[in-house]
Amino acid sequence: MAKYDVYGIGNAIVDIVTEVDHDFFEKHGIEKGVMTLVDEKRQLQLMKAIDIKRSKMSGGGSAGNTVVAVNQFGGKTFYSCLVANDKLGKFFLEDLKRNGVDTNLRIEDCPPGHTGKCLVMTSPDAQRTMNTFLGVSSFLSVEHLDEEALKNSQYVYLEGYLVASPKGLEAMKQAKKIAERHKISTALTFSDASMVKYFFPQMQDVVGASVDLLFCNEEEALIFTGTDSLMEARESLKLSAKRFAITLGANGALIYDGDTFIQIEPYKVRAIDTNGAGDMFAGAFLYGITHGHSFAEAGKLASLASSRVVSQWGPRLDPQAAKKVLADLIA
Repeated sequence: MAKYDVYGIGNAIVDIVTEVDHDFFEKHGIEKGVMTLVDEKRQLQLMKAIDIKRSKMSGGGSAGNTVVAVNQFGGKTFYSCLVANDKLGKFFLEDLKRNGVDTNLRIEDCPPGHTGKCLVMTSPDAQRTMNTFLGVSSFLSVEHLDEEALKNSQYVYLEGYLVASPKGLEAMKQAKKIAERHKISTALTFSDASMVKYFFPQMQDVVGASVDLLFCNEEEALIFTGTDSLMEARESLKLSAKRFAITLGANGALIYDGDTFIQIEPYKVRAIDTNGAGDMFAGAFLYGITHGHSFAEAGKLASLASSRVVSQWGPRLDPQAAKKVLADLIA
């Protein structure tokens, strides 16, 4: 029996979550609704422009959110990432520990510099816009992988944001090779439409012949396949992934289990903050399929969990809320 349900590899980012109005984006020259990589100077400019007193700091990062979600539902995960030996790095590692996520990082062994930070700006229409300064996370590389932990996992989960870094890209490809060598399933999330659009060759390089499980939203699916409709995209994705989940926002999700398509119904809620919805969907789904649930059952759990996340501020549920999702699904 595998020690870990999911071995994740991704950026270690501390989120600073804040609310802004619609005019904020035009005033400060920000592309709304996507993740944009920025340098530290740019991020400091934006930090001065927000209301820091009304902002909240939390552990983040796409794959980081996902592995925490798996744990909150009752699974066991391991996370390979990189932080700096600074206050935010210590905060991030303590957050992983608090959530029961194992890692091969120790703060005293981490490099000097700055831990990655993400300014998450939520607008009144519940869209989330992210400006991310990766800090030392951009140096995450093959040397930060833990083959022993990876080969003792059911799935390795690769964060699409890593394709923006040459070293991160190599780490993703190496993690996939290790997984194939030990017959471990590989899951990949595209993470954001900008990653597919601006780093298409790199993303194709990671996918290779195929991945065992792909997570994406409708926009990412259309961009990656170069198609104009969901019907075309889903057929084209069969060439890149043995199984996949396409999230459709308020319309639920579409799951392909390797044989048939499964329509996952949405849970109607009032969306407040969509930040982390995809990360939660992947975490809940991975928990489901690694704990004896069918793809249809895992999809239903993921849909419910995602609906709870978008109904609140922040990309994660607290442990009690996660337990309530499981209880409500059974009820």
